[in-house]
Amino acid sequence: MLSRNTVRRLFAAILILTCIAMPPASPVYLSAGSGSASGVSAPPPSMPDDEETRKLLEQTLSSAELEREIARITAEQQTLEHKAAELEEQAAAKQSNIADQQERAGAVVRAYYMGERDGLLTAFLSAKSISRLIALFDYYEIIMGQDRKTLTEYETQYKDLKSTLTAARRSSQELAELKTALEEQQKRVLALDKEIAGGIQASTDPQSMERLLEEFSKYWENIGLHEVRKYFKALASAMKQLPEFVQSRDGVLVRKGMTYNLALSEKDLNEFLVTQNPLFQDFRFAFKDNSVSATGKSGGLSLSLTGRYTIQQEPVNGLMFHVDHVVFNGLELPDTTRQALEEEFDLGFYPAKIVSFLQATEVSSSDGLLHVKLSLSF
Repeated sequence: MLSRNTVRRLFAAILILTCIAMPPASPVYLSAGSGSASGVSAPPPSMPDDEETRKLLEQTLSSAELEREIARITAEQQTLEHKAAELEEQAAAKQSNIADQQERAGAVVRAYYMGERDGLLTAFLSAKSISRLIALFDYYEIIMGQDRKTLTEYETQYKDLKSTLTAARRSSQELAELKTALEEQQKRVLALDKEIAGGIQASTDPQSMERLLEEFSKYWENIGLHEVRKYFKALASAMKQLPEFVQSRDGVLVRKGMTYNLALSEKDLNEFLVTQNPLFQDFRFAFKDNSVSATGKSGGLSLSLTGRYTIQQEPVNGLMFHVDHVVFNGLELPDTTRQALEEEFDLGFYPAKIVSFLQATEVSSSDGLLHVKLSLSF
């Protein structure tokens, strides 16, 4: 029978051999969320240094995003077509229903215009007894009430019809605009695909180039776009809490008479963002000459964006952030992606959330500071 020490030594030897036989762990990259339950995804394709290949990759990225925009526009167009058809049917039905009400309302108006109701008023004024006066008053009230009801119903139906017709016209106009946008994007895709095909054939190894572009397209669709949206979503969520931070941070908001000056340093903003989401530990904002830039990197992914703040008055006063450039893993994202991100995620700052009667009147950025002038608005 083996001694206890012998058993221990034998177990240790087996454990060591098992560890040696195990393969080394693969590097972990940012997950695409729902794409992997384990949180591990394939590494990004290596980005070549030569300018021609990078241009082809950017064109491929633009083509993929334009295709996505075309799909979105097509779906929206189908929804609008259905809505416009329903509105047209509703307008036709309401137009038919209102005809009878219009005739009754016209009869009421003509009765007053032609003096047909004057006899009632004369009889009411010439009544010689209280009972007669009360009876005429009741009769007069019934007729007047019915007239008012007829006119009110017609007015309500007329306004409803007018609103439906306006909505139908608006839908038709939106459809026409969508059709134009769709045709424009389709032309852009065809032109891009033609350039990409030419670039592939002109490369030293067309087959390898085609595989690289295909690999990158899949990576962007499955992981890249998700990661870009994840950062924008986190930023939009954090910006909702920025007014509270501005109030609590000494020296950021200073009152001078009837105006306030807000001076937010990039240091304060970056510290604030980290408290809102650990995602921003490797993400930094910088304020330069009337521009705002942000860069971040995690695993095999890098993201940078550049934009600017402008003053918006309607529908509410605020500082609106406009995305001018988004660069993913060194590749510039197309305008359609920037516009979609700007529309989906609100990165604005609203002074009324600090104090309800504050309004932004001027904004500028330089030397690591964002300057905002606020005035009182009652």
